[in-house]
Amino acid sequence: MLTETKPREIETLRQQAREHIDEGAVTAGYAANRDAVVSRLNEALATELVCVLRYRRHHFMAKGIHSKSVAAEFMEHALQEQGHADEIAARIVQLGGEPQFNPDKLSSLSHADYVECSGLGEMIKENLVAERIAIDSYRNLIQYVGENDPTTRRMLEGILATEEEHAEDMSDLLESVKD
Repeated sequence: MLTETKPREIETLRQQAREHIDEGAVTAGYAANRDAVVSRLNEALATELVCVLRYRRHHFMAKGIHSKSVAAEFMEHALQEQGHADEIAARIVQLGGEPQFNPDKLSSLSHADYVECSGLGEMIKENLVAERIAIDSYRNLIQYVGENDPTTRRMLEGILATEEEHAEDMSDLLESVKD
């Protein structure tokens, strides 16, 4: 049952909002360890950026009878992964952190590898492996933030759903190039 907010509680909320205005969207009610969340989000950001680069390379390097449709799928995924990276970077800033875009640090922070492949089947397999890594990484991060950061959790759940679709797409493509 919802209870009515009392005038005194409202006044306390107003006072806290004014006292900590420099903290932007992060209020006293934020229950997660902000530094740890930002650090883990930077790992997710690096993973997404490495995936963008790998998918784009595979898009341009795809050759063979199935290459046009597979290359198009690679580019579609690259664009979606870039969208994920943008969402994550925006959330990092919202939490008062700094998104890590330093190319020298991306591969060490990324959970997925950047793998250059020559064959179409190999490219699909490597992208499927990376998607599976992303799925488990996002599940772990969602469990970590839990109820302590519902905004980050919802963002991650949306990204996770897309990563699961990507894995299914890669699995289907792998079957189609075997035929």
